[in-house]
Amino acid sequence: QVQLVESGGGLVQPGGSLRLSCALSGSIFSIYGMGWYRQAPGKQRELVAAMTLGGSTNYADSVKGRFTISRDNAKNTVYLQMNSLKPKDTAVYYCNAFRGAWDNWGQGTRVTVSS
Repeated sequence: QVQLVESGGGLVQPGGSLRLSCALSGSIFSIYGMGWYRQAPGKQRELVAAMTLGGSTNYADSVKGRFTISRDNAKNTVYLQMNSLKPKDTAVYYCNAFRGAWDNWGQGTRVTVSS
């Protein structure tokens, strides 16, 4: 059974940085595309960044140039480096593993950007 566990969330001041991590267990990490989504209070979950098996990346317009998705297959982990954080980045961030029509979600990690 595939499990995803996020970490790295917390409280950060505007302009600061955080790095989120998501570790996958229960399967072979390298066969999945990986993504990060977020859900702010009262809003729908939205895609933040995704990386396909081939290494292609896709970012939400609101985070382009500030966030970077990366993966380490040896550590079964995907990362989201978040720089120049803004209050509007405040949300619960979820990790997603996908392969074809299948996908799986982590439990989320909360990011709060506030002074």
